[in-house]
Amino acid sequence: MEIWKAFEKNKISHSAAHHLMTIYDLLGENGYARVTDVARRLEITRGSASITLKTLKEKGLVKEDQNKFLLLSDEATSISQSIQSMRTIFKKFLITVLNVNPCQAEIDACKIEHLLSPETGKKLLIFMKFMSGDDKNARNFLETFHLYEQSSKCNITNCAVCDDECLMSQQTYKEDS
Repeated sequence: MEIWKAFEKNKISHSAAHHLMTIYDLLGENGYARVTDVARRLEITRGSASITLKTLKEKGLVKEDQNKFLLLSDEATSISQSIQSMRTIFKKFLITVLNVNPCQAEIDACKIEHLLSPETGKKLLIFMKFMSGDDKNARNFLETFHLYEQSSKCNITNCAVCDDECLMSQQTYKEDS
């Protein structure tokens, strides 16, 4: 299998992830969740919410009781908790290690929270625990990295990453200046 096709192996889509997490949050806040509540929270139409929820029901992740209240399977609860955890870990990584603006970090973490493997999530968590701990070397590394980031200029002759062509100049999405 080609690597890019691994994306298709994800159990749920980005949209489905948000539906599950919304139901999870609503159940925690209100003790119940309905299609209308999900649609309102996600700021989408009731019809759009129903379409995604139908797919989630077919996968056995969401159930609906006789009163039209939505329930999550144990697997869906676990998926929701895992995605939320991954979002938190990755957002903290972006902010703390890479110095990404918190608003942008939230957006980027949201984009990939459901795509990272459990292995990558676990390694990232261990890395973040190390970086935020009391280890002097970790603090020095972070300080050195942040100083390097501030002084870093694209110089192809001294770059161990870019090879023959500057990768920074090939970025399609340029930072707003």
